[in-house]
Amino acid sequence: MSTQATNPAYDTKVRPYVWWVAIVLSIAMLVSYVDRQIVALVVEPMREDLGYTDTQTGFLYAGFAIFYALAGIPIAYLVDTRSRRGLIAWGIFLWSIATMVCGLVRGYWALFAARIGVGVGEATLTPATYSMLGDLMPRQRLPLALGIFQVGAVVGSGLSFLIGGLIVSQVRHAPPVDLPLIGEVFSWQMTFIYVGLPGLLVLLLFTTIKEPKRKHMVQASADNTVGSWAQVWDFYRTNAKALVPHHIGFTCLILIGYAFVFWSPSYFERTHGMPAEEASIIYGTIFAVAGGLGSVCAGLLADRMGRRGRIDAALVAAMTGAVFFVPLVIAIQFVPTATWAFVLYVPAMFAMNMPFGMAHGALAQITPAQIRGRVAVAYTLVGAIGNAIGPPIAGFLSDVVFTGDDGVRWSIMTMVGVFGGIGLVFIWMGLKPFAKALRLAAEQDAQEQAG
Repeated sequence: MSTQATNPAYDTKVRPYVWWVAIVLSIAMLVSYVDRQIVALVVEPMREDLGYTDTQTGFLYAGFAIFYALAGIPIAYLVDTRSRRGLIAWGIFLWSIATMVCGLVRGYWALFAARIGVGVGEATLTPATYSMLGDLMPRQRLPLALGIFQVGAVVGSGLSFLIGGLIVSQVRHAPPVDLPLIGEVFSWQMTFIYVGLPGLLVLLLFTTIKEPKRKHMVQASADNTVGSWAQVWDFYRTNAKALVPHHIGFTCLILIGYAFVFWSPSYFERTHGMPAEEASIIYGTIFAVAGGLGSVCAGLLADRMGRRGRIDAALVAAMTGAVFFVPLVIAIQFVPTATWAFVLYVPAMFAMNMPFGMAHGALAQITPAQIRGRVAVAYTLVGAIGNAIGPPIAGFLSDVVFTGDDGVRWSIMTMVGVFGGIGLVFIWMGLKPFAKALRLAAEQDAQEQAG
């Protein structure tokens, strides 16, 4: 079956304005990931100044992830029924303010609550982006568009370590700061305030885009069940053989990805004796450049394979990255110096960031337009399991099983080997069912265009 016969979208040109929308959304994603990941950089100062254990620190990320997922349930309804542009704008405002609050609060539970605020605000972005780009892009260009969107997450993560490393290197051992009306805070806590401010400036970019017209509005008005949670359930029931392996496989990759990223600064400090903030400057640069290229190249690879008739191209591109990432991370744990670790981090970051945009792109390809927001949230809820438990499991293994400062590398290696293998097996199991679901979706598109 030729690509042209089943995917006429490849003959459709995408307007420059649509690519601009994808770029603006990617910039918002960049800022969100800086605010999300910055807590990983202050693990060592928190341990020194506040006495937090690795398990406690890991749960700061878990709290973010759990409420990020739970907030998606009501947000999904808003995505499918209200202005997505406005929803994202309010989300940016909330997560930016909450990030700054992280630098002002005192006590573990107050910081935990502020991290929840970051999660709730950021929960607006991915499902709204799914829906907006789904209405603007031809179905077969979605993996590339969402690969570009994922660049924001990758570069944002890298910048959080690069910028944060520069800031923390200056303030980690500085005396506490006395803020008006707030009182005394540790100097490294100011990092949260510095990285929270740019999000408010990103709101200005949203004045350059407008809310896109929703597809299938005629059908939706004629059938009250269209766009409902009942339709989401029916979609999952009908496509279970494609969706279950997709969700389990990518959740495993999310788990190891977040654990690896979260504990990398501590790995360099504890295993190689390099201060976390110094390592983060190099690590963040590698993450932003190599990881960003990995995300874009995955989209281009999927686009190229799709043009040549490979209907499961998005999943194949994702698997390609994972196949290289797992052994590279294991190899990193055995190198004798930080220099060699950084050398291997280049291909590892490239490969690690290939799957995630493709996970979103593949799912958006087979999902009906009117429920894309809700399906995105359903996937986020499942993926949040990996997001939430990855860092604390690694922290627990470091605290209890692989004790000592050197234990963090053994916990990372164990998790990547086990969960990486499981993830690859499940994604492979879903290849044929996904191809079948995508053919059906393309046929439905053709019928609607003909009608």
